[in-house]
Amino acid sequence: MKDNKLILWFDTIELADLAQVGGKNASLGEMRKELISQGVNIPDGFAITAYAYRHLLTQSGITAEITKLLSDVNTHDIKNLSERGKKIRSLIYNAKIPDDLQKEIIISYKKLCDEYGPNTDVAVRSSATAEDLPNASFAGQQETFLNIRGEDLLIDACKKCFASLYTDRAISYRVDKGFDHLSVALSIGVQKMVRSDLASSGVIFSIDTETGFKDAILITGAYGLGETVVQGTVNPDEFYVFKPTLKTGFRPIIQRKLGTKEIKMIYASETDSESTVVNPVPLEDRNRFCLNDDEILTLAKWTTIIEDHYSQKAGYFKPMDIEWGKDGKTGELFILQARPETVQSQKDINVLESYVLLDKKEPIVKGTSVGSKIGAGPVHVIESVNDIRRFRKGEILVSDMTDPDWEPIMKIASAIVTNKGGRTCHAAIVSRELGVPCIVGTGNGTAILENIPEATVSCAEGEVGNVYSGILKYDIHKINVQETERPRTKIMMNVGNPDNAFTLSSIPNDGIGLARLEFIITHFIAIHPMALIHPEKVTDENVRKDIDRLTQGYTNKSDFFVDKLAQGVAKIAAAFYPNDVIVRMSDFKSNEYAGLMGGSFFELEEENPMIGFRGASRYYDPRYREAFSLECAAMLKVRDEMGLTNVKLMIPFCRTIAEGKNVIELMAAKGLVQAKNDLEIYMMVEIPSNVVLIKEFGKIFDGFSIGSNDLTQLTLGLDRDSAQISHIFDERNAAVEELIRQAITEANKMGKKIGICGQAPSDYPEFARFLVECGISSISLNSDTVIKTTIDILKTEQDLGIKK
Repeated sequence: MKDNKLILWFDTIELADLAQVGGKNASLGEMRKELISQGVNIPDGFAITAYAYRHLLTQSGITAEITKLLSDVNTHDIKNLSERGKKIRSLIYNAKIPDDLQKEIIISYKKLCDEYGPNTDVAVRSSATAEDLPNASFAGQQETFLNIRGEDLLIDACKKCFASLYTDRAISYRVDKGFDHLSVALSIGVQKMVRSDLASSGVIFSIDTETGFKDAILITGAYGLGETVVQGTVNPDEFYVFKPTLKTGFRPIIQRKLGTKEIKMIYASETDSESTVVNPVPLEDRNRFCLNDDEILTLAKWTTIIEDHYSQKAGYFKPMDIEWGKDGKTGELFILQARPETVQSQKDINVLESYVLLDKKEPIVKGTSVGSKIGAGPVHVIESVNDIRRFRKGEILVSDMTDPDWEPIMKIASAIVTNKGGRTCHAAIVSRELGVPCIVGTGNGTAILENIPEATVSCAEGEVGNVYSGILKYDIHKINVQETERPRTKIMMNVGNPDNAFTLSSIPNDGIGLARLEFIITHFIAIHPMALIHPEKVTDENVRKDIDRLTQGYTNKSDFFVDKLAQGVAKIAAAFYPNDVIVRMSDFKSNEYAGLMGGSFFELEEENPMIGFRGASRYYDPRYREAFSLECAAMLKVRDEMGLTNVKLMIPFCRTIAEGKNVIELMAAKGLVQAKNDLEIYMMVEIPSNVVLIKEFGKIFDGFSIGSNDLTQLTLGLDRDSAQISHIFDERNAAVEELIRQAITEANKMGKKIGICGQAPSDYPEFARFLVECGISSISLNSDTVIKTTIDILKTEQDLGIKK
């Protein structure tokens, strides 16, 4: 029986032992027993049980006094909470550890030293019996002590750990969650330290923390011990890995984001116990990732093993929150903890809530957004936890960082802004659980917001969170997305920003009808591709310096373009996998290309760029051919290396049959061969010649997408941006509709897919009806009109007697 054991080794523990050893230790034991055989590394150790904690209280006779101190605790009165917590912690810390318990702790530590070496270094971590439940994270509520060596310091660390069950934040959290204080006991995990102080460490979530997208693994990491990542004192590196194709042997690292990683926590010396220091990280190390690709993929594979095991055990999908470390002496990776994810897994997946900012102005602070909400209110900058008593409900909390001591005021804030931290830091985890919009890693938020009386904090604009001066108007939209009947006509989406892809994937859809490369190139690359291939032709020294700065870490600057483009497309493709994602190859006009960094050295001025050097004409031309090869390399990487074969490619502005053949041949020479690995290549129908010769184009391409904007302009001979004639622009013009009808009719005869991407079907119900009557395969829309248009199309099909 384990109920009256003072010590239990991890190898004897399983999840069912949570009442004896708490959530953290039960999970470590479960993984040691079940997952080491599957290749997952977990350091050895032992648990001091909840029975041992209660044995301490009983033998010291302090239970009644603790009960009395808790009888009138007021967690909303910071002074009252602080006084009660301090007295209880003092009672427990000063209580004598029973002789039998102290003897067993020392015997167990000696056994661990026999395994790892004399005076071995251990981590002493709390593991409460109400901890790591699916609906409560208890993140950071109790204390952790690192680099503990020797029997005396281990006993002292255990006393501090027991006492930390009554930190102010732990008392407050239990009250908020409805837990009885004395029914919660504390177990302690004593685990061999991984020497990540000499390498790196971090946190992994087996789902996306902001959207709940279940097929992405988020890995964060920085140099040194993991406390800096958990506490949010560093902005870590971030990596996303796509689970479905990872499991089939591909290498789908769909996003890498370099963190600043300014500091690291390390041992003060090789021999001193409980001694760590925080040192600056050399610039060279800051400018490179803390993990290589093989290590990222190893951690991701372990994450899927852990998630699958816990899901199978629970009988339902159970996403996980995991801590990892790399040992700098051996180079080995280890899993240090695993607990259930407690925010996204609890959300109602049938209700899609979206915040929309109505006012527009320039942001004054930027950082990493946590969640997707908007909050506004008076700004309150707080430098020290000692000043939190002055904070009032509804204010925006602005600080350098937060730790668990700040939680009593975090739950009453309208929003939170911190200088430091990444998506897995304390401020991010707690604000996510509280449902409070939060922006972390701003760098200078406290300084800029110091003299701003009121502000609006927006996490509703993608991965970058923005803080605006003043109270701005915003709307909250709630949509029930429970499974409804789908129309025969496929309803797809237009997406350009990879940062929004996971969020948008929750809207009922049939895939992506238009994924634009232009947004990725402009916002994530920002450099003209020819300037990366031929930097020697960029004669402006300042521009060259900017290019060098953006491409740090890349010996071959062309690889920067390929990597960034591939990752942007991969994130969109992963979000909508396995549905089709039709990626249009670049369609900048010459003036837009010139606006990219270094672009002016490679672009000629044109009188009318809209009908100039763009689309297919560029791809095989000597002035751009090398750059198009980089686009092809990126798409090949997405499909062949990452396994995202749901990506289909589309050629814009293809004027002639010869151009179409030239481009197809060039793509094949670069490895993008039609039908190979199920590759389909589509063509935009946006020039009258595309309709007139659609049968011939159909012999070259696998499908079509109608670009109604350009087709309307070129059919009517107008520039829609010209104020004098913009009133003539209308996709419903009889000539335009006749060309669209011909294109759809002929494509259907050939058995080719044909869709349309544009606003007209959502703006004009009669135009959508016209498309359905013509038999169009799909309609691709901006995300905000998908639900409405789906309902309209369903009704139209029913009126026309069309069945799925």
